[in-house]
Amino acid sequence: MELFSLVGNLAACLTTISFLPQAIKTIKSRDTQQLSLPMYLMFVAGVTLWIVYGLYVNSTPIIVGNIITFLLAGSILMVKIKSTFGSKRG
Repeated sequence: MELFSLVGNLAACLTTISFLPQAIKTIKSRDTQQLSLPMYLMFVAGVTLWIVYGLYVNSTPIIVGNIITFLLAGSILMVKIKSTFGSKRG
């Protein structure tokens, strides 16, 4: 069972860290033109559900990994929403 725990922790780390370069780039540049708003909306909703599921099954790798992913993807989503709808004000 320890091997599966190691696999779960490694999977959580890799999928979470994969959003870090995009989050840094998006926050620094504020350029979200190439990012899909529906994709990020669905992704953040899915990550939220993974957090709920992780809490239900009491799985630390699922909970921690998805909370960090939520923060990273959520920050990208917020920049995308602001650039999409904020620029339409005139």
